[in-house]
Amino acid sequence: MSLSTLGVFESYRTFYGESPSLCILTTVLGFVVTALIWAQIEQALFDDPTQPPVVRYYVPFIGSMVEFGMDPIGFMRKHREQHGDFFTFLMFGRKMTVCLGSRGNDFLFNAKHSCVTAEDAYNNLTKPVFGADVVYDVPNSVLMEQKRIVKAGLSTKSFQRYVPMIIKETNDYIDKHWTKDEDTIDIFKAISELIIMSASRTLLGKEIRAQLYEGVADLYHTLDSSFTPIHFLFEWLPLPSYFSAPKAHAELESIFAKVIKARRLETNRESVDMLDVFLTSKYKDGTALTDLQATNMCIALLMAGQHTSAATTTWALLNLANQDNVRNGAYNDMKRAMGEDLPYPEFENLKDLQTLDDIVRETLRIHPPIVQVLRKVVKPIPIPESSHIIPAGNYLMASPVIAATDKAHFQDPETFKPSRWSQQDEAAEVEAEDKNSENTVNYGWGDMSLNSAKSPYLPFGAGRHRCIGEQFAYIQIKTILYVLLKRFDFKLDEKRGMPKSDYNSMVVLPEAPVSCRYIRRK
Repeated sequence: MSLSTLGVFESYRTFYGESPSLCILTTVLGFVVTALIWAQIEQALFDDPTQPPVVRYYVPFIGSMVEFGMDPIGFMRKHREQHGDFFTFLMFGRKMTVCLGSRGNDFLFNAKHSCVTAEDAYNNLTKPVFGADVVYDVPNSVLMEQKRIVKAGLSTKSFQRYVPMIIKETNDYIDKHWTKDEDTIDIFKAISELIIMSASRTLLGKEIRAQLYEGVADLYHTLDSSFTPIHFLFEWLPLPSYFSAPKAHAELESIFAKVIKARRLETNRESVDMLDVFLTSKYKDGTALTDLQATNMCIALLMAGQHTSAATTTWALLNLANQDNVRNGAYNDMKRAMGEDLPYPEFENLKDLQTLDDIVRETLRIHPPIVQVLRKVVKPIPIPESSHIIPAGNYLMASPVIAATDKAHFQDPETFKPSRWSQQDEAAEVEAEDKNSENTVNYGWGDMSLNSAKSPYLPFGAGRHRCIGEQFAYIQIKTILYVLLKRFDFKLDEKRGMPKSDYNSMVVLPEAPVSCRYIRRK
């Protein structure tokens, strides 16, 4: 160490001895100023005109993480006005290239798998929750086969069995928990419990459903706690959930192993749920799913839809409670379709409940449970009709809600107006045209429109990773809404009003507590 360096340390030690508080403050300020200066130097040195414009930041490495995390929708709208549909921002060392509008949606969802992948973006987040050898923990070709197997199990025959089960689960829950003629409750907590119970009964079978009261729901909740943005950003941190999730998974595997063993002993068993489908299905090469894969597919199937359906159903009820005319219109439409006595619907009746369908669609437009869809760029990819190239290593981020709440596509876009769908406004017509397009592709589970990604309304995504649980979600949510509206009227909590969105999880939820008042119908 040189004499000059020793002199600096000696001066610092003397300064600290004389005024430690001032010394610490000066040191911290020095670090802050240095960081601010370096951030500007870094952006100047690495500015590349061949890449999309970069959102300016003031803290190295952290970048725009805080601003984005507090209000991702506001952040994207703000910088879309400044930079257009494609721009990049820094978030904890990751370069996130945002792709917005119908053009951005189409770019991300229809990007070639050789250039961008979902597994490289999501596996660290989903593997602790879903388990090994399923979804993003397998090659894309295997994932496509797993989706084919799931879709085959979500058949019309299955849906016909599911509707009465969902009705019974909803009524049983109401009879047990909503015993007063009028009460104010945490509606999100109630709906979350109802969703997981009805989904477990229909998709996983009566054996798993019977154990929900014995701790299975708690195990699901433990896994769910690992599905947050912090786990995407800090996969290397020793967070408590990193230790609790494997333990919960092992317990679930043990429970499913007993059920699977019992089912394999049954001869000539009729397939009645998705676990049966997984135990009898095979990949194209003739290989059967292992018991572990069947277990993890069941866990993934439930976990992938539980939070999203709970959020959508809750937002739908909150909006109904907030608008008397919409709520009363839905109730009257139910009577028109089913009769004054409101008998419970069967699967075939659900298509006649047009207002409930419109309510779900409008809820998904304004309050989609997923506001950001990610991909990892593995090979440089050019942006069409642009001179910009996105380099390998960047992440792509699309947000279909930006187009779905854009006044260029929807009149009065921030207003909850379910009737817009029945009126077949411009956006609905665009969607219909996309669905009828002859420009299709088959990823292994049926023809899909390549043009669908250009639609401004994509609550279930598009392309090879489009959610295949869309029909089940509509059936489950509409059936639950029917039962609740048949038996109760709803009003917002006058003190709290309509809750704001909470962006602290991967699924956008209402800010807790989500208070809502139910009034039993006479």
